[in-house]
Amino acid sequence: MSIVIRSHRHAVRFGASLSVLALLGPAFGANAKEAAPLDAKADTEISEVLVLGRGAQRLRIAGSSHVVNEADLERSRVLTVNEALRQVPGVYARDEEGLGLRPNIGIRGLAPTRSTKILQLEDGLPLSYAPYTDNASYSMPPFRRFVRIETLKSASQIRFGPNTVGGVINFITPSAPETFGGDLFMAAGGRGYQELDLKIGGPVLGELAAIGHANRTRSNGVRDNTALEIQDLWGKLEGRLSAHHAIALRVGHATEDSQVTYSGLTAAEYAADPRQNPFANDHFKIKRATAAITHGWTLSESLNLKTSAYSLWFDRDWWRQSSNSGQRPNDASDPACGGMANLNTTCGNEGRLREYNTYGLDTRLTWTGALVGAQAVIEAGARHQWERQNRLQLNGDRPTARTAGTSVNGGVRENNLRYGEASAGFVSLSLTWDRLTVNPGLRVEQIDYRRVNRLNGTTGETDLSEVIPGLGFAWAVKPGAYLYGGVHRGFAPPRAEDIVSGTGGVVDIEAEESVNSEIGYRSAVRPGLFVDINAFRMDFENQVIPASVAGGVGATLTNGGKTRHQGVELSLKGSLREMGMIRGDDVFFRSALTWLPDAAFVGTRRSSVSGFGGVSVSGNRLPYAPRWLASAAIGYSFGVHTDVQLEVQHTGKMFTDDLNTVAQTADGQRGLIKSATVWNASLNTRPFGDRTTLFLAVKNIGDKLYIADRSRGILPGAPRLAQIGLSQRF
Repeated sequence: MSIVIRSHRHAVRFGASLSVLALLGPAFGANAKEAAPLDAKADTEISEVLVLGRGAQRLRIAGSSHVVNEADLERSRVLTVNEALRQVPGVYARDEEGLGLRPNIGIRGLAPTRSTKILQLEDGLPLSYAPYTDNASYSMPPFRRFVRIETLKSASQIRFGPNTVGGVINFITPSAPETFGGDLFMAAGGRGYQELDLKIGGPVLGELAAIGHANRTRSNGVRDNTALEIQDLWGKLEGRLSAHHAIALRVGHATEDSQVTYSGLTAAEYAADPRQNPFANDHFKIKRATAAITHGWTLSESLNLKTSAYSLWFDRDWWRQSSNSGQRPNDASDPACGGMANLNTTCGNEGRLREYNTYGLDTRLTWTGALVGAQAVIEAGARHQWERQNRLQLNGDRPTARTAGTSVNGGVRENNLRYGEASAGFVSLSLTWDRLTVNPGLRVEQIDYRRVNRLNGTTGETDLSEVIPGLGFAWAVKPGAYLYGGVHRGFAPPRAEDIVSGTGGVVDIEAEESVNSEIGYRSAVRPGLFVDINAFRMDFENQVIPASVAGGVGATLTNGGKTRHQGVELSLKGSLREMGMIRGDDVFFRSALTWLPDAAFVGTRRSSVSGFGGVSVSGNRLPYAPRWLASAAIGYSFGVHTDVQLEVQHTGKMFTDDLNTVAQTADGQRGLIKSATVWNASLNTRPFGDRTTLFLAVKNIGDKLYIADRSRGILPGAPRLAQIGLSQRF
């Protein structure tokens, strides 16, 4: 069912197919009627593009899905995106610097490093700045910008792309309010945490309304010699232009200016002081600007067209003396440096300077009506996206250098331009006969790559095409209870640097492909009680992995061969008050459990660890694929004025290399990561009414010390953090 074509020129063009799809609709965001299993909020409210649906619509989705809503976020007093996503079964969210600014998210046993195996959206449009040519996350908007998170891991996700292997995570921003109002949030806490957040909006002209958001956050992170600071401005204008036309305009600008290193610790450094950071002169700075305009057109009662144009600009400078625990420091071979003794005086650094430009245009047509005796929703869309990367590596002569040096290890080490131009189209049908909904779909992706090496004057180019089918179903066992399932082809394209070499050659690396299947059951058992359980399996024909274990996200990637992931996910959520078991007060609870008994290399497979290339690892467990993940919370509401919650988050043990090494190596990059269980607590009280909330939150109550990551050396998890704050609505 899969077609892959790669050549220096287009061997196959599907322009005719995309032209037909372009007449039919877009790649993101739809406006169907209430009958649609995947639906937007309303025909004229077009800025919020849902991956999922609402209420009863969610139950009919032909595959696994999950929503973390605003109440869940507020009760838990979530600080980072990682905390929020741990409430979702199947998702492994790994900490790094302490604020979730560089998210590491894996789904169903896929490697979490830099979230490269998932597709991230904001209001249905790309959040990642180069999803086709370098899908690595080095930046995340402040979490308080969002009011809800939607996660989709089923066949329905082929409506979106690329990176349909693991799943789609859609971060939803608030709609502009119909009357003037806002929300002021202030908080402070341990390790220098300070946050000030303001949302304000209301009607501005006719039926147009606006909302603006500003955030400033500071923290000393989870390690010494770290100082994080972000500022984020974001705004939205939306509303009806006429009876048949609506518009939404979104703009954003963000900066980060942080003292933070890239490297983890060696085993000896961690044993001496687990929160130390030897590289006090490392510095990370970004600027990010985004803009999008969306037009919604109601052509008839059954036909809606939505078109979006968007752009993302991301500029990142990371000056560091070490990229992993094997570099102590990066220019130790330079006689002027000689090693760690001269770290803060004569040792140089590396400036990894990156600039990304992404532009896109997508459009979607949604038709609702009757077809072959079924209630039908047909969506068809097309998208064209351009990506450009400007990449430099400048090695400086001193630890505080911000320009290329002239020493032995100084100078310009990389000067690349990398381009991607991608066309995509899809058709998705939702056919409902009484109790049965069937959701077949087909997606087509075409990517052109080009790489220009300005150091040696070479240029290389190639292209890649993929056809991605999917089929899902949902069957109403009884009112409010659905059996669901499906199968789809997973697809993730290689990075530009992996498919085109620095000398202009085409590298023999294929796209990452899998066959993903699942079967599950979800039920609104009774008012106030919801359960969802599913079994899943992912069979990879070719899982792409780093050629070296310690290389991190920047390492050269290689074809890793066949792998298999299979397991079970469980989600449970309830409220005794909503269930009618108690009155006035409430006991509420939620849980998310993932059991991944099988995440293994299959077929013929040799180790990618340097020096072990002849060792077979067939049957070994995949790195960073914990067997167990669990998150659970129970709370008590005293009427509507006060609530308390106790939460536990558990991450099972995991291997960090394909050899499944147990004893840690001296550099700390390989060895078993032990399981960790962390307890959190929160208190919210409203002594002056619903508009004012005072809160107290304590993360990692027991101050448990644990290892979060080894990919670039040992990184510790977050210590105990207490936070106090105020939320004032007006």
